[in-house]
Amino acid sequence: MTNPTENQTISSDNSLEAMRHFSEQYAKRTGTYFCVDPSVTAVVIEGLAKHKDDYGSPLCPCRHYEDKEAEVNATFWNCPCVPMRERKECHCMLFLTPDNDFAGEQQEISLAEIKSVRDAMA
Repeated sequence: MTNPTENQTISSDNSLEAMRHFSEQYAKRTGTYFCVDPSVTAVVIEGLAKHKDDYGSPLCPCRHYEDKEAEVNATFWNCPCVPMRERKECHCMLFLTPDNDFAGEQQEISLAEIKSVRDAMA
């Protein structure tokens, strides 16, 4: 685990690749799909990777926390979060069931695509 720093704004390549691989494998294992808009998928995976770098766990990047370290230790919102594991409800729209209006047909995303979205937002 790295120490969080205020000037660190993007994830490391290792964490980004780990979260990309995890996301693809989890989608395939659970029969869920990424959002029809790949930029949503890219931003969420980037956020998971950044939290993995900063806090040692892929804390859900789509929620507000008063104390992120406490939330990581509680594990409820570490991806896959409890609502996803129990009911296939993903607040981030990363893992969507086929009947969701925003579900695409993809269960894969390239590292280059994630980095392209990240670079466009910088």
